Amino acid sequence: MKKGVMRPGHVQLRVMNMQDAIAHYRDLMGLIETDQDSQGRVYLKGWTEVDHFSLVLREDSTPGMDFMAFKVLDEKTLDALHQDLRAYGVKVTEIPAGDLKGCGRRLSFVAPTGHTFELYATKEQTGRYGVGNHNPEAWPRGLQGMQAQRLDHCLLYGDDLDNTYRLFQEVLGFDLCEQVMAEDGTRVAQFLTVSMKAHDIAFIRHTEKDKLHHVSFLLESWEQVLKAGDLLTMTNTAIDIGPTRHGITHGQTIYFFDPSGNRNEVYSGGDSFYPDHPPITWDADKLGKAIFYHDRKLNERFLTVVT
Repeated sequence: MKKGVMRPGHVQLRVMNMQDAIAHYRDLMGLIETDQDSQGRVYLKGWTEVDHFSLVLREDSTPGMDFMAFKVLDEKTLDALHQDLRAYGVKVTEIPAGDLKGCGRRLSFVAPTGHTFELYATKEQTGRYGVGNHNPEAWPRGLQGMQAQRLDHCLLYGDDLDNTYRLFQEVLGFDLCEQVMAEDGTRVAQFLTVSMKAHDIAFIRHTEKDKLHHVSFLLESWEQVLKAGDLLTMTNTAIDIGPTRHGITHGQTIYFFDPSGNRNEVYSGGDSFYPDHPPITWDADKLGKAIFYHDRKLNERFLTVVT
């Protein structure tokens, strides 16, 4: 049963040099810089996103993810989810409106995997960059780099996938789209959605809590993913793997690293999901093909490098 969570809203990343990070996310990936605040945080968004921002960068001595947020239907829904989380035994911290520029009040909580998540209902809407909502053109002129369209999902590493799944399914209303299962019945990976997308968030079982594997942004087409690969080589940006295709979700992908070591993905295509669809299951011994459909094997970096 859906609980009013609509979609991924924003993610805040720690970066070790802000100017290098801006050059990466704005100039190379093509996100739009929309704001800065008194704490020195920088706000960006994809050009198709109507909200004020979807990515926040915070300078720090170590890379990684501070939190990921989901937007809910309205303030009444936010209040209901607050009650549901507390009834489920989750400690919730209320963050006042304005702590993030242009964003309303937020509810913050920690999942059993150790990751911090937020829910919010209100954020300033600045519209689709360069085209607006009235007789819009196909795309805005002057876009840079990869021309990333929107924040798509995060893949997170943590230890307690089972209780995290129950929290997301029972309290937040997410569906399980795909999973990777070991022979002993342990779920090794879970791909969850609250929409018709292949996934809005995913988790892989890992011994440490609160680790970021990657943040993913949507591109328009496979051709744009190939162009992203060209741009990564032109700028001597560290590539993890790709361009290639996933088995899970069937999307086309390339993985690479920002200057601080946070892994990024740009992604196109992918399956659609409806609530009556049963989860797709992959066997753990087919994980190489599930992740990298063409190579059919995982590289060591992909398995071990997290922030």
